[in-house]
Amino acid sequence: ERFNNMKKRGVLNEGISRVISCLGHKDMLVICDAGFPIPKGVDRIDVAVGKNIPRFLETVRVIVEELFVEKIIVANELGKDSELYKKLIGLFGQIKVENVPHEELKAMIRDARAVVRTGEFTPYANVILVCGVGY
Repeated sequence: ERFNNMKKRGVLNEGISRVISCLGHKDMLVICDAGFPIPKGVDRIDVAVGKNIPRFLETVRVIVEELFVEKIIVANELGKDSELYKKLIGLFGQIKVENVPHEELKAMIRDARAVVRTGEFTPYANVILVCGVGY
């Protein structure tokens, strides 16, 4: 059965909207760059249509409007001084940020509920969103 959605704002993508509605506390949703290796068996929602379309940060921004996030996990290799890291952290306010080696982050993806692949061509533009609760 086809998912029908006449939303005015927020996540319009059918696959992403469906996954968000199914997430529970501590579930992980990943948003990644165009080159990230997504393991077999993990639900892949590919929104990439071209180089840097859509961008990583704009995709994260729209998704977090609808999702309670208690922690994010990013690769050390992104660099805490990078502009992308600062903008990413800025989207989340005071929530916990865990920095791990890129290889560890890739291994963690196997336990994710889904991976959203963007068109981002910036290396290490990947984040794991760990779901929280609204109360």
